[in-house]
Amino acid sequence: MKIVLLGYMASGKSSIGKRLSKKLSMNFLDLDDYIIEKEKMSISEIFKTKGEVYFRLIENKYLKEILAKDKDFILALGGGTPCYANNMEEINNSDAKSIYLQGSTATMIERLIRKKAKRPLIASLGDDQIPEFVAKHLFERRPFYEQAKTIVKIDNKTKAEVAEELENLLS
Repeated sequence: MKIVLLGYMASGKSSIGKRLSKKLSMNFLDLDDYIIEKEKMSISEIFKTKGEVYFRLIENKYLKEILAKDKDFILALGGGTPCYANNMEEINNSDAKSIYLQGSTATMIERLIRKKAKRPLIASLGDDQIPEFVAKHLFERRPFYEQAKTIVKIDNKTKAEVAEELENLLS
């Protein structure tokens, strides 16, 4: 079984993916970590030195590489991955199960304000600017996220509860 978790930043793709991988005894991969390993530089360094277009090209290349693997895995995508280079088409045409971890705009704003320092994309924004930033982003990205084969709502649920819901859904 191949599982691809997608959703907005702070939706829990990596932390829920890691929990689920333990429950299902499956390998966990984080696409950003995979890119960092392959490119030998951080995501922010890639953006800074080579630009977003380069990043989106290699992101697509490495996504295809992972999807082509014979082994079972749980893959956490970056928040923007589904929106570029026909990536959702690649995922849905593969034998992977795509799962959108869907949080309401209010949930995503609350989580991001709390964890702002760890998020380079929003670290420089004031707390009062985050709601508009998140609402605009979600509006743009939702049509891509909603192409996932399964949608799991994460509002008012702990990571453990979402992981358990996914485990039940997949078994």
